[in-house]
Parts: sequence; structure tokens; C-alpha cells
Amino acid sequence: MTDTVSTPARDALDEKVTGVFAGKVVRKDLVRKVKVGANVPVFVLEFLLGKYCASKDPVAIEMGLKVVNETLAENYIRPDESMKAQNKVIDQGRHSFIDKVKVRVADSERWAEAVNFGDRYIHIPSQYARDYERLLTGGVWAQVEIKHEYDDESKGKRSFWITKLEPIQIATFGLDEYRADRRSFTTDEWLDFMMRSLGYEPTEMDRRLKFLFLTRLIPLAERNYNLVELGPRGTGKSYAIQELSPYASLLTGPTTQANMFGHMSGRYKGMVQIWDVVGFDEVADLQKMPKEVVTTMKTYCESGTYQRGTEAASGDASIAMFGNTNQPVEVMVQTGHLFEPMPDIIRDDMAFIDRLHFYLPGWEVPKMQTAMFTDHYGFVVDYLAEALRELRKHNFTEVIDRHFSLGSHLNARDRKAVRRTVSGLVKIIHPHGEPTEAELAEILEFAIEGRRRVKEQLKKMGSFEYYETSFSYLMNSSGEEKFVGVPEQGGRDLIALDPLAPGSAYTAGLNTEGTVGLFRIEVSVSGGTGKLKAAGGVSGAVKESLQRAFAYMQSNKGEFGIGRDLDVSDLHVEVIDLLANRVETEIGIGFFAAAMSALRSHPLAPALLVLGDMSVQGNIKPLRSLVEVLQVAMDNGAKRALIPIENKRNFLDVDADIMEHVDPVFYGDPKTAAMKGLGVV
Repeated sequence: MTDTVSTPARDALDEKVTGVFAGKVVRKDLVRKVKVGANVPVFVLEFLLGKYCASKDPVAIEMGLKVVNETLAENYIRPDESMKAQNKVIDQGRHSFIDKVKVRVADSERWAEAVNFGDRYIHIPSQYARDYERLLTGGVWAQVEIKHEYDDESKGKRSFWITKLEPIQIATFGLDEYRADRRSFTTDEWLDFMMRSLGYEPTEMDRRLKFLFLTRLIPLAERNYNLVELGPRGTGKSYAIQELSPYASLLTGPTTQANMFGHMSGRYKGMVQIWDVVGFDEVADLQKMPKEVVTTMKTYCESGTYQRGTEAASGDASIAMFGNTNQPVEVMVQTGHLFEPMPDIIRDDMAFIDRLHFYLPGWEVPKMQTAMFTDHYGFVVDYLAEALRELRKHNFTEVIDRHFSLGSHLNARDRKAVRRTVSGLVKIIHPHGEPTEAELAEILEFAIEGRRRVKEQLKKMGSFEYYETSFSYLMNSSGEEKFVGVPEQGGRDLIALDPLAPGSAYTAGLNTEGTVGLFRIEVSVSGGTGKLKAAGGVSGAVKESLQRAFAYMQSNKGEFGIGRDLDVSDLHVEVIDLLANRVETEIGIGFFAAAMSALRSHPLAPALLVLGDMSVQGNIKPLRSLVEVLQVAMDNGAKRALIPIENKRNFLDVDADIMEHVDPVFYGDPKTAAMKGLGVV
């Protein structure tokens, strides 16, 4: 801490916010100056700074900062100074502290624990536990007065008593005034002001990054909102939940059924009933929790209700899950899916994942650096926390319908997720509920993207029911439909736009469970006696389809003009599983086209996907369905697809978005397929 405070240059936004929100803003550089010497949440520091330093006058700020520092020095207890604090109470009879206070019931008595004070058996009036239920689940930061008084029953062992407890939060908040004051700002100004309120300097940020940061606030503004963010370490994923609001609780380890959802008797409420947000700082810890906790949480994430004993219970806490990724997103996209960092107990439960409203791409958020923090004015965060809490009572989910409707691929759960994300962002950016049509479209596209990211991973996990992911929205005024993708798009570069080497082909197939496999076939030619040699790993239905196609090629080599070449050559084939999902399917036509390409030393057309299989006599076997296969083709970069003519009638089932991106090329026999693929026909 320092005795002198340099005054950063004020800009136009500073002048505006200090005028409109006088007494409700604070210079964020002051927070960092005090934070260095005090390990307390930001909302605690800003409560004090807002109380003593909410001024434009540098002299007043200087004096206020001294008061804050003195208050922290005199009243904040360092964790290693608990004995010193207890001794001060004994010497003086009573003293006031800033500490986190928890209450528990033991031996039919309510006992308070002042965490840094270091005593778990402090007498507390029962009224406080009734007035502030969060004391019973996680605890509350408060200004607390503790006195020392000899207790006959405990023979002096439990001699501390709480005589006064005031949770650290603002006394009053007027939503109408907050909404009216918002109208004084343009949307760009408000976005920058909100970023500064979070402690970040928005000058060098693009608009998308601001949206990503503000999305972390949605659980605080929207009831029963389920958010997941996975990304690299050090990007501040859990900061908003841990530091900005006294109404949120961040779990840093496993929890119990009773703690999360309440006691069976119903006597004590669970965290989801008391807190506005329950966050999991490291989602991997969910693996260590009892399975019934995760099972109940899955039910809760769907409807906000759950069963405890014979009674139904409900809560409106949002769930926020944060986790770390250990690989670049490009690797995760190409080798698996974006939920790989999740624990098995969730990753393998597609129904749980389907309940997540938004997947925030944490890999797009830069690691926290000093240059990212602001020296300008922002809201005192407990004022912002009160604003978000008050907005939880309001519902903006129908605001979409003013200008837009959602596309056909969004099912009921998708629509619910998108509407809640839109509602949350409108509350944060447009608390008056009046975004323009263009501003609402921007929010809607962002919300659709976050939900589609969830569905894309479910699709990659292999379930047929999740294959409709061509998410879109329609403009009510014109009927125009706009499709919304995701930037990483499930690995668009798996099917290259550049021509492959001769002997290579992309192919795909569908297994009996509706799971799509995507493959690259590589055929090479060497001197030999006309044999097929498959690399290790080629087995099952894939290998059988290759053998049938090769047998047909051998039987008709003269007709295809490859008799001499095939007689003195061996074909070596390798099949690369691009999605790594080990789908058992048949890819005979893909191999046939690749083999013809190798023998003719001519590449197939670029970005071409070859579909279909054949019998040993060359009869074409159509695909069971085109929808899922062409969806995967589009998502991974295919521009055209060779399709059996028998599947032409199925093309009517294909979504318009896919038709727009993937051109169909139909064929009726293996030779025609190969010639069209080579560009000969």
C-alpha cells in the first residue's frame, strides 16, 4: 500500500459516469492498490472504497484511501493473525472485524465461525441465521462485532459472542433509476463502462471479447441459467462468481447432497435455494462427488426442481462450471470433442450436457496481464451485483419475438437455452429492455452460437437425435433466414480445400446407431502381383467393404482399362479415422475411387466426399440416410459429395443450409462414381 495516489487521466466516459452515477463508481486502480495488501474479495474492498472514495476530488480520494487502509489494518484479520485478533477482543472486551462468517448447527446449538478470526464456536443470536440464510451455506462477508464474555457452561472455552453483524452490501437499490440512467449512454459506451466495472480496460478489445466477458455475468442476472466455460488457465474464468457478488458461492472442491440441495427433513435449505449462483471452480472435482449429487443436479438443471426424500423442492440458483483445457482447441476439435476436459461422470452423460445453455469458448479469452486492467471509473461492484440481482426478477425471454423467430433445427431445449442467454445479455447490456433490431440480432446470433457449440459436441459424441445443428433465425419483417455457425465449427479443415495426392479420397458412412464416421482413404501402388494389402487397424465392416470393392475391380479390370497395371501391382490401403470415433461402416465406393485415382496417377476433385458402398458384383448400396452424413460433411469443409442415385429421393430431407454449402453429384455405378470424382465425366 502507498500513501500517495497518482491520478490517471480522465476521459469522456469517466466524466459521464461520475456525473450520472455519482457515488456509485470507483476508480479501479484504487482497488488494485488496496488489493495488493488485503486478501479480501473485490466486493468487500469496493464496498469500503465506495463508502470513502466515491469522489472526483483527488484530495477526498486520498483521504478516503487512508481511511480504507486504516480500516483494513485495524479491522481485517490476516489468516495468520487469528490469535492476535482474539487477544485484542479479550483485552478490549469487544472489537469490530471484517471477516467471513459461517453458521452451523451442532448439538442443537447454532455456532458461528469467523474464518480468519480462527474460532469455530462463537455464540450468535439465532435471528441472524434467520435473516441471512447464506450464513448456513457457504458463509457471508460481514462487518462483525465480537465481544468476550465468560461462559459458565463451557467453563470459559467458548467465550466469544457476536453482538452485531452487518453483511457487506449496499443498503438500497432502485432499478427504475438504474434503467433510466442507462439511457444516458450509447450501447458502445455502456459496453466499455461494464468492462471497466469488471476491472478491464476495453480500449484494445474487440466487441466479441467484450461479449465473452459479459457472458460470465449471465448466471448472476438470469435465474436457473446453466453456463460452462472451458479454456486455458489464467483467463479469469471464475472471477465474476468469486469476487464480484456476495450472492454467489464458488465451490473449490466436492460437495454433498445435503449441502447442495438441502437436508432430507427440509429443515435446512441447500445452496441452490439460498445462493443466486453456485459455481464449480474446477469442474474436474465433480468426478469426486457422490453420483447422486450429479444425478440430482442433472434434474435441477432441467427444471429447477428436484426430489429430497418424499418432498419436491425447487431453487433458482444458476449453475456455472469452469474447467481447464490441456490442448489447443484445434487439437480437441480434430481428435475428439470440446467436452473432453469434463469428468467422465458428466462427459459420458449426454442428457446432462444437453441441459447446458451456453458453452463459453474460454480459449478465445486472453490470459490476464497487467495491461488488461483499467485505471478508469467503473461501478462499485456491490452496486452492480445488486443491479444484476434485481434484474433476476424480470423476464426478457420473449424479447426475441419482437423482430425474429427461431429456425426449425432448434428444438424446445435449444430454444429455451437461446432465449435465456438473450434475456441475460439484454439485462446486462440493455436493462431497460429496449435494444434496437440490429442490437438484438447481434445478441441473438451470439446466443445461438453458444448453444450450437453444445449441440455440435453432442453430435460428435455420436447420437442421431443431436444431428440437427443447422441453427438459424428468421427476420419477421422479410422472412429471410440467417444461419449461425461456430468459429471452430467442429474442425472445418478436416476436409481440405486443396486437391489431395493421387490415391487419396474422403469418405463417410453411417452405422446402425446413426453415428457418422469420417475417413480419409490413402491408396499407394507398388510392384506386385495384384494383391490388396490393408494397413494395421483396418478391420470389421470397413475391411470387408474394401475387399468387396477390390474383388469387383479385379473382375472388371479390363473394362476399366487398368488390367495391365493391376496385374503387376499391389495396392496398399490405409484408412484414417478423422473423427476418431471408431465407427463401423462400409466405404467401398470411396476406396474404389481412391484406387482408380492411384492407378491413373490423377487426383480426385478437391473438397470431395465420396459416399456409398457396393456388392461384390458392383451393385450400389445406398446410405440409410443422407441428413447426418451431409451435415458432418458440411461441418468439416466438404464442398461437393458423390451420392448414390438411389439416395436422390432422400435429398429432399436435407436442410437448406447444407444444400447451399455441399453440391450433390449423383452416380449409378462404381465406374461413373470414379470418373466423376476424377473429373473425366
